[in-house]
Amino acid sequence: MTTGSRTNASKPGGGGWTADRMADQKGRTFVVTGATSGLGLVTARELAAHGGRVLLAVRDAARGEQVASSLRGAYPGAEVEVRQVDLLDPKSIRRAAQRIGEEESVDVLVNNAGISMVEHSVTAQGAERHLAANHLGHFALTALLEPALRRSPAPRVVTVTSYMHEKGELDLDDVAWSQKYTPLAAYSASKLANAVFGVELARRERSSSPPITSVLAHPGYSNTPMQSKGTGITGVAMRIAGKLFAQTPEMGALPQLYAATEPGLTAGSYIGPDGRGGRSGYPTLGQVSAAAQDPELGRRLWDRSQQLTGIRWHPTEA
Repeated sequence: MTTGSRTNASKPGGGGWTADRMADQKGRTFVVTGATSGLGLVTARELAAHGGRVLLAVRDAARGEQVASSLRGAYPGAEVEVRQVDLLDPKSIRRAAQRIGEEESVDVLVNNAGISMVEHSVTAQGAERHLAANHLGHFALTALLEPALRRSPAPRVVTVTSYMHEKGELDLDDVAWSQKYTPLAAYSASKLANAVFGVELARRERSSSPPITSVLAHPGYSNTPMQSKGTGITGVAMRIAGKLFAQTPEMGALPQLYAATEPGLTAGSYIGPDGRGGRSGYPTLGQVSAAAQDPELGRRLWDRSQQLTGIRWHPTEA
């Protein structure tokens, strides 16, 4: 499930890959979660600009409609629609999946939405909120959209994680984080769950026909609205550092745009910035952490996710 050593993922001709190198996406349908700001907004904008039909899967439908209207104004003829979904609400996820599932097919699902640095709280499912929103909501949405993805000739799921997944630890016996909670640790654990999920989905899809190609992406250190979410001294430090050192959302979105549109990517590929430490730069093939590749952890997370969401989902296991 790894790509080996870091390899430049740019197209022939030199230089790093940018969105203007993206092929025409006309005729393809994309679902992008969290598409009203930050990385999701940039991703939706570029996909629409290149002819893709984009479904904005967002919690705030009114804000989504504003974004859709803006994109249609900027790119005449762009097909941009809103599908309301709250990734913390199982009923909302089912409603959204049912509506999206009425589409002829979904070619690419970009699991982009996320929260960070929130105070401790537990959902009705019994899961801490970072894990619930960042992983469980996307696990459920992906599972419920499987039929629509299967109708595509080349379905793909892009799961957005973070380099912080390398520091994450998953305690599947205490998904509520009832002890020793810190926002950063919980966020990192949820990003590890994203990485484990992406790798495990790729593993389980090896013998499916057509296989859903599961690809992982991370934005490096990018100045997005997440940088303003922290509280207290930590929040102030995050906002200052984001302005001073982080790359733009336009650069941060490139890995997931590459992961969503580049032909021929191998299942389990991990795309991130090519700069030092993977913090900034242009898309390149990287390597997820050893924990993310652990098949036993993948199996356990899959089973626990089914239990917590109440969704039995069994893609073919390798």
